[in-house]
Order: sequence, then structure tokens, then C-alpha cells
Amino acid sequence: MTAITLNFNNIIKLTDDQFYQLCRDNPEIKFERNALAEIVIMSPTGGETGKRNAKLTAQLVLWNQQTQLGEVFDSPTCFKLPNGADRSPHVAWIKQDRWNALTLEQKEKFPPIAPNFVLELMSPGDNLK
Repeated sequence: MTAITLNFNNIIKLTDDQFYQLCRDNPEIKFERNALAEIVIMSPTGGETGKRNAKLTAQLVLWNQQTQLGEVFDSPTCFKLPNGADRSPHVAWIKQDRWNALTLEQKEKFPPIAPNFVLELMSPGDNLK
């Protein structure tokens, strides 16, 4: 997976609402934002990675249905992290009480919460640094 990082900070600093709207207006592009407020454009995954991701998501959903301890989120879900980054892990899980503490508006946009658990799969072209 290839990621392209764009730094527009000297030109414009997007507010959270503007970044959310950028993502909504361009649903065919997967945007993230790092802690430096740089825009990260993620390429789509290949078939093998997508297949592995679906299996992991399904396993977490089944476990969560049995335990009913929280909520499971798939890869398009973007979270507003405490360091200011907006990230979309392949699979995420949040404890129920933490999720319930958010307002409906926070749940509808990019939830301002760090998941309790995330899984991120490496694609063949990924670099672990």
C-alpha cells in the first residue's frame, strides 16, 4: 500500500469540520491526517489484504457478539485521536461504556476517542517504521 503525505499547513490549516467535509466530499479517496495535521492519502488494499482484513473483522465481531463488551468498527471508520491525528485502522474495538459516553454528534462524525484495540494489517508494499 502506498501512502502520499501532503503538507498544506503553510497554506491552510483545516479545522476538524473542514477535514470531515473533505472526506465526505471525496468518498472515493481514503484520507487520514497525522499528528502534524498533514493530509495522508491511502491507496486501496489488494485482494489478499482485503480478504485477511475481512476475516479478522468477522472474528472480532463474533467475539464481541458473544461478550457484548463493546463496539467493533471497520476500516473506513476514522477516529480523532488525542494527539490530533485522524486515523482509520483496519479493525477497531471500543469498550461499551466509553462509546456510550460520546454524544450522538461525536459518534456520527469522526469519534474523538482512541480505540481500546486496533488491528492494522501490513500490505506487501508497507514499510514498518
